[in-house]
Amino acid sequence: MREPNSMDECVYHTIRIIGEGRVRVWVLRENCPKCSKALMSKPKDPKTGKFKTRAKEYVCSECGHTEDIDEYAEKLNASVQYICPYCKSKGELEVPFKRKKTNVYDENKKKEVRKEALIFKCQKCNKEIKVVKLK
Repeated sequence: MREPNSMDECVYHTIRIIGEGRVRVWVLRENCPKCSKALMSKPKDPKTGKFKTRAKEYVCSECGHTEDIDEYAEKLNASVQYICPYCKSKGELEVPFKRKKTNVYDENKKKEVRKEALIFKCQKCNKEIKVVKLK
């Protein structure tokens, strides 16, 4: 499992405290499937030079190859380092970066709500650990 050298290499990165445990998740950008020379990224705004955060596609900076955001996301894998909130064991694993709708308890609303979460199981106690999408 390769750790990122900078946040520019990541599509997604988070560190969360879950109960008594801790989870770090990152998703590295993939190389262009056409030329394999550069990492795919969101297109830049020609006026400001900043990435278009709401863009619906990813673009290769070398050859100009574009991929739909959903098509690109299907290929991504999430790297996970965790300390299990249930059994306190440490672990590392790679899972497909696919969020699923699940019920989670919302402290503010004092009830269960449906949210998207990256779900994986502890390698020792086999209990589910959920990394809930914020907003």
